[in-house]
Amino acid sequence: MSEDIVDILIIGAGASGAAAAWSLADTRMRIMCMDQGDWVSPADYPSNSRNWESANRRQFATSPNQRQLAADYPVNDEDSPIAVLNYNAVGGSTIIYAAHFPRFHPSDFRVHSLDGVADDWPLNYAQLEPYYEENDRMMGVSGLSGDPAGPAKQPPLPPLPIGQVGEKLGRGFNSLCWHWWPSDSAIVSKAYAGRDKCINLSACMKGCPQGAKSTVDITYWPEALRKGVQLRTKCRVREITVDERGMATGVIYYDGDGKESRQQAHAVILACNGVGTARLLLNSRSSGFPDGLANRSDQVGRNLMFHPYGYAVGVFEESLSHIGPEGCCILSQEFYETGMDRDFKRGYTLKVNRGPGPAVTAIGGSARGDIPWGADHHRAFAERFDHTVSVSLMIEDLPEPHNRVTLDPDLKDADGIPAPKVDYRLSDNSRRMMAHGLEKAGTVLAASGASQIKTFGPIRLSGWHLLGTARMGNDPDTSVVNPFGRCHHVRNLFIIDGSIFVTAAAVNPTSTIQALALYIADHMKKNLANLFD
Repeated sequence: MSEDIVDILIIGAGASGAAAAWSLADTRMRIMCMDQGDWVSPADYPSNSRNWESANRRQFATSPNQRQLAADYPVNDEDSPIAVLNYNAVGGSTIIYAAHFPRFHPSDFRVHSLDGVADDWPLNYAQLEPYYEENDRMMGVSGLSGDPAGPAKQPPLPPLPIGQVGEKLGRGFNSLCWHWWPSDSAIVSKAYAGRDKCINLSACMKGCPQGAKSTVDITYWPEALRKGVQLRTKCRVREITVDERGMATGVIYYDGDGKESRQQAHAVILACNGVGTARLLLNSRSSGFPDGLANRSDQVGRNLMFHPYGYAVGVFEESLSHIGPEGCCILSQEFYETGMDRDFKRGYTLKVNRGPGPAVTAIGGSARGDIPWGADHHRAFAERFDHTVSVSLMIEDLPEPHNRVTLDPDLKDADGIPAPKVDYRLSDNSRRMMAHGLEKAGTVLAASGASQIKTFGPIRLSGWHLLGTARMGNDPDTSVVNPFGRCHHVRNLFIIDGSIFVTAAAVNPTSTIQALALYIADHMKKNLANLFD
């Protein structure tokens, strides 16, 4: 089956795909977006039902290997200490992200010039700054201006309250003379754009039925659809097709009934994350691209970066309420830049997290042995519930070519498409940074008055941030896309997701992913005359 040709076909309806669709709709071209997932109704979010915290909610598990929904594809991550996490739906992983929303620092674009590692980006912070601002407005970001750790900015909404936990840990940071600041959060602190403010459900990562968390299904997509963008769900793309000139002509996909179909397009944009984009390019083989589409440099799938994650947890004598956004409280970037007194390059962010709810406290405590069954159970539970706080690490993962995504020779999804295989190992630099960060996380907990401090890391179920597998650069021999997201070897194929990252920085990437998507879309609009040749 062949369908009418569209001007631009976007594959992926998550953070970057939604932003680009909204921006490109201004051209009045025929724009279509396909996603293998579907719309998720807020009525189905776990927090709308009783016992949601402890219930087995497979539909909202973070790992696709655990969910095994129709929209998911399996991932072979057995050869990685970090498991891949994502969510496949309209809105993508924003449906279940924590909405912690920092920006890159200017130095993050110049790590080779500054520290002699990795590569510099072919663009800089100043070029992205207006797109960061535009994205903050569209998403609805709450924050406090004046942070001395980064460039001046003015979030459109006031910061979320830091609560008892933030105040307690803030005093601990102060006693050490370390930087800290309220987190920028993609959660609205007051009524904004038809959405009501956060009411502290403390269920951010299971979907926000209040609509206070800024997910792209309720921010960008309604606006894009009103502008005329066509969004087609339950369409799993198998490969991107090319003509004899090596130009993309569209895609072959399977619809919700498993029927193979084709969609023609004058240009194609990939927005499938650092694993999904590499998978699709590698599976799009042809005589002109025998090793995968846009892969003449052998860079597709290479340089995979996560943010290896660890944390320290401590017990406080006084009660500190867990109520509030799960992952958005305060942060410290005291150790963000390379330090001459350290045995590693680059750095990390310390993030303060509120304690878990009652069920997770009990389940986690029982698993670790902190809350034993028997006569001592209630005492141990009462000692920890609303008395624990964690300080987590967001460490910068440097790109290495052996950390990569390939196609698994045996594992396939429900439509018979090869699954991605992840080969990844922590570098010595990351291990040293992890050890340093865990020690400092414990230090600030102790300075804040915590006892019984324990550290954990690296954590396996932490592969949220999938970056670097189709990186940006000026040299076609060492990169996949140019500084405007255009594939070096396929001129009408663009990539706008985290796979184009040159380096990972030490912050959550969604804000930068969306700023890049808007930047690339804007450049496409300014160059329509040569967009399709």
